[in-house]
Amino acid sequence: MNLKNQTILITGCSSGIGYTTAKILKKAGYRVIASARKDEDVDKLKSEGFETLQLDLANSQSIQRAVDNLLKLTDGKLDALFNNGAYGQPGAVEDLSRDVLVEQFQTNFFGTHELTNLILPIMREQGHGRIIYNSSVLGFVAMKYRGAYNASKFALEGLVDTLRLEVIDTNIYFSLIEPGPIRSKFRKNAFAMYKKNIKPELSVHHQDYLAIEERLQNEGDAVPFTLDSEAVAAKVLHALQSKNPRARYYVTFPTYLFGFLKRILPITWLDYLLGLV
Repeated sequence: MNLKNQTILITGCSSGIGYTTAKILKKAGYRVIASARKDEDVDKLKSEGFETLQLDLANSQSIQRAVDNLLKLTDGKLDALFNNGAYGQPGAVEDLSRDVLVEQFQTNFFGTHELTNLILPIMREQGHGRIIYNSSVLGFVAMKYRGAYNASKFALEGLVDTLRLEVIDTNIYFSLIEPGPIRSKFRKNAFAMYKKNIKPELSVHHQDYLAIEERLQNEGDAVPFTLDSEAVAAKVLHALQSKNPRARYYVTFPTYLFGFLKRILPITWLDYLLGLV
C-alpha cells in the first residue's frame, strides 16, 4: 500500500487522541486532513503543517461545509475517516435533562452519523474505504454517573454494527476502537460540562458528586493502567493497514478485563463490580 496516496479525515484533532493520531499518521506517510471545532485549534493545526477543516459535529451546517471543503481539497476522494470527536457529560441519570442528553448526542452520535452518511457515497463511488470510530469501554459496559456518555457510545456501537452488515458486500470496512483510560484533556472537558449542566447541591447524589469533582480535577492518572494516546493511534493504524481489519479493537487492560467479565459473569455480579468503579 502506498500510504502517500492515502487520505484520511480525522475529527476532534485539537488535543488528545485525535491530535496524536493525526501526527502519527502524517509521519507514517498518510495525507491527513485534521479537523477541529474551534478556529484557534484549526489555526494551531495549520501552523504545524496540517491540512485543516473547521468542523463542529453539533452543527449540520458546519458538517456540510466541511465536507464540501474536503471534496475540493481531495478532488472528491477519501480513503479513510476516523470519527474521533466526542466529549463526556458527567452526572447521575436522574440529573440529566432532556436538553443535556440531546446536546451529548448531537456531538457523539448524530453529528458523527451525519458526517459518515456524507462520506459513504464517496467511498462507494471509488470502490473502497475505511471508517473507524473511537468508541469506549463504556460502549459495552455502563458505569455510574456517566449515563449520557454511556448511552451515546452504546448507540454508536449499535449503529456501526448495523452499518457493517449493510455494507458487507462492499470494500468498505468499519472498525470500533474501544479505549479505556487514556491520558488526554477528556476529564478537563468533562468537568467543564459538569459545571455547566449539573447542580450538585440540588441532587440526592450530592455526596457522590464530591468524589466525582475530585476525580475530574485530578491532574494525574485517575485509575491504574492508564495509557498514552499513542496506544489508540496504534490500533487506528492496524485498522487502516490490515487486509482484514477487526470489527473491534480493545486498547487498555480495563477494556480487555471488562470485555472478559461481561462474557462470563451474571449481570448481578457484573453490576456489583461496576458499582465499585
